[in-house]
Amino acid sequence: MFDCIIVGGGSAGCVLAGRLSEDPALRVALIEAGPPDSSVLIHCPAGLAVMAKTGQANWCFETVPQAGLLGRRGYQPRGKVLGGSSSVNAMIYARGHASDYDDWAARGNPGWAFEDVLPYFKRAEHNERGADAFHGTGGPLNVADLRSPNPVLADFFAAAQQAGHPLNPDFNGAQQEGVGAYQVTHRDGERFSAAKAYLTPHLGRPNLQVFTDALVTRVLTSRDDGGPLRADGIEFRGRGGRGPLLALRLNPGGEVLLSAGAFGSPQLLMLSGIGPAEHLAEHGIAVQHDLPGVGANLHDHIDAVMVVRAPRLTELFGLSAKGAWRLARGAWQWKRERTGPLTTNFAEAGGFIKSDPGEPIPDLQLHFVVGQLVDHGRQTVWGHGYSCHVCLLRPRSRGTLRLASPDPQVAPLIDPAFLQDPDDVARLARGFQHMRHLLGQSALARHGGRETAPSADAQTPEQIEQFLRRHADTIYHPVGTCQMGPGPEAVVDARLRVHGVAGLRVVDASVMPRVVGGNTNAPVIMVAEKAVDMIRADRRAAT
Repeated sequence: MFDCIIVGGGSAGCVLAGRLSEDPALRVALIEAGPPDSSVLIHCPAGLAVMAKTGQANWCFETVPQAGLLGRRGYQPRGKVLGGSSSVNAMIYARGHASDYDDWAARGNPGWAFEDVLPYFKRAEHNERGADAFHGTGGPLNVADLRSPNPVLADFFAAAQQAGHPLNPDFNGAQQEGVGAYQVTHRDGERFSAAKAYLTPHLGRPNLQVFTDALVTRVLTSRDDGGPLRADGIEFRGRGGRGPLLALRLNPGGEVLLSAGAFGSPQLLMLSGIGPAEHLAEHGIAVQHDLPGVGANLHDHIDAVMVVRAPRLTELFGLSAKGAWRLARGAWQWKRERTGPLTTNFAEAGGFIKSDPGEPIPDLQLHFVVGQLVDHGRQTVWGHGYSCHVCLLRPRSRGTLRLASPDPQVAPLIDPAFLQDPDDVARLARGFQHMRHLLGQSALARHGGRETAPSADAQTPEQIEQFLRRHADTIYHPVGTCQMGPGPEAVVDARLRVHGVAGLRVVDASVMPRVVGGNTNAPVIMVAEKAVDMIRADRRAAT
């Protein structure tokens, strides 16, 4: 029997478990489908390259065929390990634009404007640069500058200025626009995931129990005397879903907190009979509560990559004799000193730019990558070079998450509807041209780099559109499938409580009504920090 049962040991789940178990009177359970975060590939920042190739600690989902991508299936990696995607991502600490949160509040979600959420960003953060009006110190999540940034970043910054973009030393400060180095969730040259920040230091607490390799199959619900539906607990199978069916139950007044992400949380709601009634009936699932918005509003940052081969830049990661020697020397350096090239997050720099000067805020994001990145890093490319991503920050296309089967072990049907809206295509095409213009400046061109196919073959507007449709894909920020709000398509209210179901909340990226203009890990941690205060306040009000 527990007071809080948290489903999903990713970024939000780790925050909830660590914070809520601070109260010794609360019994807290955290259930994660993946293993503990014990692999050195997680803790060594550059290990993400190996994990990308092997699929380690990753659900490795795919989309359904995308009409906007000429029928291609997109890749949808999500973390399957303690720490979730914060244990396998590129560790960039970015919050988005202040207006993103003001938009959430304007959509009928009081308490979610930027002035409301900034204190939670600051509470979560220990920024090694120090505290100021936008940053905190003393929080669990360590935020730092890269220990050993690659020297080619200076050329990227110079090229950005030549292309007319200002330099920005802090994307999370007073202004977002500009180009610069990303801060990362590192500490002492290691990845600092949400698990390391919020969970690992507290595993010895007697009121906190963590289950790993445990697949939750449904939320248990009941209805007393015709009253509202209430969550009573969860069912799960251990041994990675192969074990016997077990259950955890809630104490009176307890809550189930779904933090399984933009794919896992709506899937679990629907498996539990909470969702669009007609869709549930198609799979023979008894409808407990007809909630049409579950699985709707799925959207994600669509992204295109340009690869430049630069044989002379052997200080970059690459597959060559010099590269192998540098990697071996770097591994020894990281093991002894936690410095050197293996402290890279690969996407070391980037920026926020406008597709058109008339845009009020940046609508595009750049990620400058140390190395030739092809097919999400899963494809081996020989030689040396660099890559740059451009992603559309506020896509208009909206898709769905639906069940493929009533079997919890079958992956859901993921349809982000990439590039379905013509505005998305137009903005991303302008972004592609801005990226090419930046990479073509003399500060980088002096290295003799050459843009490679297939992007190099896209020169006319028609060819650029075809390139985007044939090669664009996610940059790993799916949101919105349990959106927060008061309307008919909303799933949770502004306190993240599931509409019509007592004792059940969703706390993860799925509650975002619209994706923020930036990377989503820091915002998810903020959402969970805020949820903790709401859970505590609601418990006090009920007693």
